[in-house]
Amino acid sequence: MDAPLLDGGGDYLPVKSLSEARTIFWAESLKMWKIAAPVAFTIICQYGTNSFTSIFVGHIGDIELSAVTISLSVIGTFSFGFMVDSLFDVHCNIDGLMMILVFGVTRQLGMGSALETLCGQAFGAGQVDMLGLYMQRSWIILLVTSVALLPIYIFAAPILELFGQEHEISEMAGKFTIQVIPQLFSLAINFPTQKFLQAQCKVGALAWIGFVGLVLHVGLLWGFVTWLGMGVDGAAVAYNITSWGIALAQVGYVMCCCKDGWVGFSSAAFSDIWPFVQLSLSSAVMLCLEIWYMMSIIILTGHLDNAVVAVGSLSICMNFNGWEAMLFIGINAAISVRVSNELGLGHPRAAKYSVYVTVFQSLLIGLLCMVVIMMTKSYFAIIFTSSKKLQEATSGLAYLLGATMVLNSVQPVISGVAVGGGWQALVAYINLGSYYIFGLPLGFFLGYSMKLGVEGLWGGMICGTALQTLLLLLVLYKTNWNKEVEQTWERVRRWGGKENVDRAEDRI
Repeated sequence: MDAPLLDGGGDYLPVKSLSEARTIFWAESLKMWKIAAPVAFTIICQYGTNSFTSIFVGHIGDIELSAVTISLSVIGTFSFGFMVDSLFDVHCNIDGLMMILVFGVTRQLGMGSALETLCGQAFGAGQVDMLGLYMQRSWIILLVTSVALLPIYIFAAPILELFGQEHEISEMAGKFTIQVIPQLFSLAINFPTQKFLQAQCKVGALAWIGFVGLVLHVGLLWGFVTWLGMGVDGAAVAYNITSWGIALAQVGYVMCCCKDGWVGFSSAAFSDIWPFVQLSLSSAVMLCLEIWYMMSIIILTGHLDNAVVAVGSLSICMNFNGWEAMLFIGINAAISVRVSNELGLGHPRAAKYSVYVTVFQSLLIGLLCMVVIMMTKSYFAIIFTSSKKLQEATSGLAYLLGATMVLNSVQPVISGVAVGGGWQALVAYINLGSYYIFGLPLGFFLGYSMKLGVEGLWGGMICGTALQTLLLLLVLYKTNWNKEVEQTWERVRRWGGKENVDRAEDRI
């Protein structure tokens, strides 16, 4: 970067020419993609771990596939996901699973995003030694959360039957869910460790661990399911081993290669834990409202006339939307790190410019995806089905899929900014109003009262997403980034020690 673009404190100077804007654009793009690309690859590997589990089980039988699909959905979305798959016929399960597993880290993302805020801001403020303490604090909270979720896992079978699932499938899904309880606790270790590394931009290690974990998982599945003939039980064993292997590999890397951020276990992790819990709960509400909103469309669609075609065509569209979403999960993490780091450093313009650059690039990606979908609207469903009726139904939803892709290109970026800046509670209120007070009732009215079917349901819910995006853009426009820096230092001072922040301020 050219030195004249920086002030004495390391922040950007105000942009005064197109040449300066271009320089900052490329500099910020490079910083963002250095984080986003490895994180997106890591998410793809996690996606593959779940998908290959279902693929191997699918070769055992349709009932086994349906049961494991439902169980994985429980794990993925605070047990809400199992209601989605209860509406699928067996032949639709893989399509539905692909959409659901994209958001398979909802619980972790929600409760763990407080760590993303605090670690990023502390790292930017020069308090690297606090990162390990924050991570331990997050481990404690997520482990307690996992214990609180145990009843859902233990009683998964009767819960599934309560929501209308067949007895045979419910029993098998309930058994598999109990078998993968160890995997639930591995997530409590996995996700905080990921955020610890992301805050320091050490994402290459995450990508390698995820890739090796995926390869080993396929080998374990072949060994337990195919070679030893253990069936669904073998899939559960492989799933647990892979999940804990990845979690322990990440912890091992932290302890061996992150000496600045990891100074050992400390009893201080148990202090000031309630404010940490409050921020974690705000994060969980913010993100779960987003995920559950899009999943609710499947549930509503399942009650329409000709539900098999409606749900099947919608699940194909959500599959493509899910692949795009994996990329934006990486961008979400990257902008969160960039914003929190720059706020911690006391660089308000750098935080603001990084947001502008990322929103612009994400919008271009969303528009490109929309163009591709519209150009191939009569053909892309062939990848998933040979049914002409289902292909025609999917083609009719292409314009809604394109609009969703554009909106979903901007929204995750702004959510990442919210996590980086610690605005989770504000965004949770915006999500609640936009999605559940406006979008969902509108979709229900258009879909059922106006007899527009799945197009009406989806169209109304897109309106809710559009309102949320506009409100978040307004929040960004009104943001006082200098005030955000002050709030960041206050947050770090409260949980990291005033003397450390004073040194950071003197350094800046």
